[in-house]
Amino acid sequence: MGFLEFNGVQCDLADGRMLFQDVNFSVSAGEVAALIGPNGAGKTTLVNVAGQNLTPRRGTVHVQGGLALMPQFIGSLRDDSTVRDLLLAAAPKRIAEAAADVDALELELMDRDDEATQMRYAEALMLWGEAGGYEIEVLWDVVTTAALGMPYERARWRDVGTLSGGEQKRLVLEALLRGREQVLILDEPDNYLDVPGKRWLEEQLRITDKAVLLVSHDRELLGNVTTKVIAIEGRSTWVHGGSFTGWKEARQARRERLAELHRRWDDEHERLKNLVHTLGEQAKISAAMAPRYRAAQTRLAKYEEAGRPPELPGEQRVVPRLTGGRTGTRVINCEQLELTGLMEPFDLEVFLGDRVAVLGSNGSGKSHLLRLLAGNEVDHSGAWRLGARVVPGFFTQTHQHPEWVGRTLIEIMGRGEGTRDGLDRGAAAGVLSRYELAGCADQRFETLSGGQQARFQILLLELGGATLLLLDEPTDNLDLVSAEALQQAIHEFNGTVVVVTHDRWFAKSFNRFLLFRSDGAVVETLEPVWDESRVARAR
Repeated sequence: MGFLEFNGVQCDLADGRMLFQDVNFSVSAGEVAALIGPNGAGKTTLVNVAGQNLTPRRGTVHVQGGLALMPQFIGSLRDDSTVRDLLLAAAPKRIAEAAADVDALELELMDRDDEATQMRYAEALMLWGEAGGYEIEVLWDVVTTAALGMPYERARWRDVGTLSGGEQKRLVLEALLRGREQVLILDEPDNYLDVPGKRWLEEQLRITDKAVLLVSHDRELLGNVTTKVIAIEGRSTWVHGGSFTGWKEARQARRERLAELHRRWDDEHERLKNLVHTLGEQAKISAAMAPRYRAAQTRLAKYEEAGRPPELPGEQRVVPRLTGGRTGTRVINCEQLELTGLMEPFDLEVFLGDRVAVLGSNGSGKSHLLRLLAGNEVDHSGAWRLGARVVPGFFTQTHQHPEWVGRTLIEIMGRGEGTRDGLDRGAAAGVLSRYELAGCADQRFETLSGGQQARFQILLLELGGATLLLLDEPTDNLDLVSAEALQQAIHEFNGTVVVVTHDRWFAKSFNRFLLFRSDGAVVETLEPVWDESRVARAR
């Protein structure tokens, strides 16, 4: 049976500052525990500690029943790795190591096909079998058929970069949920999944008997599957022993209790200090008061040593100012536009002030449309154009910005780019503080959490003066407060917004819905449509 337990865990940042301490919780078989907290609070660090990829400064982590981890980056892979590489990355360590030995010897045999190398290769194959390699290949055949619609032999050498983010996620989720490991650590498993995929995930989590620790920002998914909530805030954690639907009220009640405990602690602390001061003055006059004075000092020292109540969590304040600007009435005009190999030709007109949600299954071409409208190279036929004074601002789903790698946020903001002017350090720090990124000013972009990277991208859209926002899954990595702030900013934005999203809560605030259907047609609908299946095409 799966079981995960944290006891007194503490982790520090690279500069020695404490990230969190006294982390205590457990997840038992059949439980789905949501790990929630602000972006940058340490959720991914805690996940890596749970996955035994990071050693805490203090405390212990106990795992029973074997553990498997889905990292946050699954879904954003655009390198030269293959489907087999991705499945091995999610496999138990013993299998991944055995596969690496087999691969290395196969390459060696290409250069030196002698008896000694053949014997070592035969031994590596034997160890691969003993590690469970052949058994897991049978599992992978089921997994690739379910996730990609093709057997493992056809899928194994396919480039991961040719898969959509949702296909990458579904592939690894199928492997973990069907695997032997009884403890699953899932870091934002719903990112990149379309709504049918999210509903599938919800059903799997409801019926699994494994112990699951889940990081997600999808409030509907959290409300549907969680049995307990582990909140990381105030540089520690606390546990709400119920569904996410009741967490907000439980958090407010806890905050009120903590505030009262802090008030009582401060009152008693002040009383003891006054007592020590009074007895100290009396001890100067009368030696008979000295024992009482020393006893009061001891009592104050013990009181202070016991420490204050748990830290009162601060309230997040993320304040985007997406101002926009006046443009021509017709912002986007598409005539018989066809995304080559993806969808049938379609016509589309988008007008000033429209809020358009682009919906459909993964791999249907939604992100290609946004990239095309942003001015990127995308194979297509037909015509499209932007209206007068339209300045597109593009938010990328995968946060891939190689031009920012190795640069700090201050450096990126100081240099300027496109329609965005550079800012001096003082002005940049002021903007960063509105997005709760002031403490990250001198961090390199690639070291930020997924949510911090998302907030920084939105910040740059604000500075760039975009009048047309093209947002590809903008809420995927945002914490709950940041997602609500973005929705409010979009509501106040004086311009036009086109969003690709699978966030059911977020889509409710839009007034037009463009559906990429499974039959290849692109149509407008009156309401959000979430049950569209995957586009039928040769794979």
